[in-house]
Amino acid sequence: METHAHDLHKAPGHGWKHYFFEFFMLFLAVLLGFFAENMREQHAEKERAAKLAKSFYAELKADSAAIQTVNMNRLRRDSALTFLQKYFLDSSIADCSKEFTINFSCGFMTLSPHLFEPHDAILDQLKNSGSLRYFKSEELQKLIGNISETIASVKKRNEYESKYVDTHLGPYLIKHNDMGWYNKINPGAKLYLIDALRQYEKSKDVFPFHFAKPNEFDRTEAINIVGIYQLICRGASAKQYDDYEKMNKRIQEKLRQEYDLQ
Repeated sequence: METHAHDLHKAPGHGWKHYFFEFFMLFLAVLLGFFAENMREQHAEKERAAKLAKSFYAELKADSAAIQTVNMNRLRRDSALTFLQKYFLDSSIADCSKEFTINFSCGFMTLSPHLFEPHDAILDQLKNSGSLRYFKSEELQKLIGNISETIASVKKRNEYESKYVDTHLGPYLIKHNDMGWYNKINPGAKLYLIDALRQYEKSKDVFPFHFAKPNEFDRTEAINIVGIYQLICRGASAKQYDDYEKMNKRIQEKLRQEYDLQ
């Protein structure tokens, strides 16, 4: 009876298998939760990467089209500067031809269509927000770093080119330009200058261009101003602009490969 009573006071026991099972189930639940969260995060990162890649790709495509237009304008300006150097050697500035005035304007006045200003809003977002980590391709990350440096080089070269315009072309135009002529080809300034020039070039109209202060005109000075400007512009086109075009193309190809973009 004593033995029986002693057994009755024992609490129902749980063996080690029971505790191991509970521990295993708890561990499994935590592990599955971790994997589920990790998969959810990976999926979210892939979606973010795809959206950023699409936006970045669109930015690159727009710049690719823009720089081609700019390069065409720069070739036209280069042709105009070559013409001017030859003209200033021995041609009359008292009786300027229509061809001269068009080339003079293309070389000296139509400045903004000849500068390529790369867009970098998405690029800055990728770098400054840490979103670049969403791109898992090391090659793509490296290319993005490279194009960032290339854009900085383009901007620096643009500043150099613009500074020459401000310090040399601007003062030269103030001294010798004929603003009355521009008012005749573009009355009321209703068109962009480059469009007004194209319209004038195609027309049969001829408006005389008169150098201001012709008695102070120096042929050597004019040739040097034009020639140095041409060298500066050619340098940017051959190096910084060309580098950007190549880098832009490489990144577009990589984005198409990684994210199936068109």
